[in-house]
Amino acid sequence: MLHKLTVHELHKKLKNREISAMELCRDVFKRIEAVESKVKAYLNLTEETALSAANAVDEKIKLGEEVSFLTGIPAAIKDNMCTKGVETTCASKILKNFVPVYSSTAVEKLFNEDIVMIGKTNMDEFAMGSSTENSAFGPTLNPWNLKTVPGGSSGGSAAAVAADETIFALGSDTGGSIRQPASLCGVVGMKPTYGLVSRYGLVAFASSLDQIGPITKDVTDCALVLNAICGKDPMDSTSLDAKIPNYTKALVSDVKGLKIGVPKEFMGEGIDPKVKRLTEDALELFEKMGAIIEEISLPHVGQALSAYYLIAPAEASSNLARFDGVRYGYRTKQKVEDMVDMYSKTRAEGFGNEVKRRIMLGTYALSTGYYEAYYGQAQKVRTLIINDFNKAFEKYDVLVSPTSPTVAFKLGEKFEDPLKMYMSDICTIPVNLAGIPGISIPCGLADGLPVGLQIMGKTLDETTILRAAYAFEQEFGFKEKPIL
Repeated sequence: MLHKLTVHELHKKLKNREISAMELCRDVFKRIEAVESKVKAYLNLTEETALSAANAVDEKIKLGEEVSFLTGIPAAIKDNMCTKGVETTCASKILKNFVPVYSSTAVEKLFNEDIVMIGKTNMDEFAMGSSTENSAFGPTLNPWNLKTVPGGSSGGSAAAVAADETIFALGSDTGGSIRQPASLCGVVGMKPTYGLVSRYGLVAFASSLDQIGPITKDVTDCALVLNAICGKDPMDSTSLDAKIPNYTKALVSDVKGLKIGVPKEFMGEGIDPKVKRLTEDALELFEKMGAIIEEISLPHVGQALSAYYLIAPAEASSNLARFDGVRYGYRTKQKVEDMVDMYSKTRAEGFGNEVKRRIMLGTYALSTGYYEAYYGQAQKVRTLIINDFNKAFEKYDVLVSPTSPTVAFKLGEKFEDPLKMYMSDICTIPVNLAGIPGISIPCGLADGLPVGLQIMGKTLDETTILRAAYAFEQEFGFKEKPIL
């Protein structure tokens, strides 16, 4: 039953030699064998290399060498992060059989901590989606209810953590793709400040929005993983040269005097009444703990969804132009007339419908005569949203809202209606546009499914949102787990 424990609990057992890394690794793979056929969280398992890494950790501990909090801990990696020698597909046919010759910086930092990589997790193709139904290799299912989605695009990572098929996972968040699946799967998911974690080796979707972050079983584990993966990277020009604190020092059960703003725009139309009620209950608990709660307005976030679905597809159309069948990845087997015909047929066969939809939307938004009218205007709206958040943080320490407007919805329920699907990220997208950090933590169950509470903070103030999240977690005591 080691797979049920957290990173910090397992670290103590490994350090005290109560268990071995090999024993832990085998226990996790035994769990995967028992439930993976139901959940389908993974695209690729790396059992042989995982056992080898676990054995090396045991030798290190045996020799009395210093070990970190993540040493010997099984981890899952979203399949849009390059992993040296291990297939990385972004859940797309166009990258099937692509094996990188290097690892992304975030993954490399974990390897430097001697984690044990279990495998690569399923996702919406190229991180485009909110349900993990857009994977070219089939959907992942929510372990709380196998007829519902786990959220997306990091649905495989969130489902793997919720189902105890890994101890923690990495996901990526472009418009809510860590926090929304964390909410739907009843786990903790954090999007750090843009630039705090290197994007080098992360297959790009929208370069000004993408950010890697942890998905964990509790807030303590979240802080431990964040400690390991953040920091300046010379390989990523957008990574921040900021002083990195020890985030575990923020884990104190004290929010007395903490000023919490509740944006009314996140609590109105489109939010399921049961989700709203649990969010209000969470705010009442914060108030009992000594926090100060006030309703506020972010007047321009109502335009965030529209701005996002111009900016993100525009950047995607540029980033995905490299997938042409020439240098790597899939190439059409059809007879072609010329190079342009080969590009066209390769992309038509290799990309899924959602990816094609966003590429076409983005290309249109960037085309001559439309650039300023669409992409340019969206960037101006983005600036207004950033200003709204900056003004709010002049008075408030954190902002709180629901993470997702609903609990997990049924497979296929929104698949044929893109606009309905896009609304799933209405509470999370403004955070990405502003580049600020946000975390989702469980705050209860509605209809037997988890509801997530989103806590947002100012740029590079992960410590305050971790403090608020930890204090709430300790007081609320969410202990429910899916039954598989």
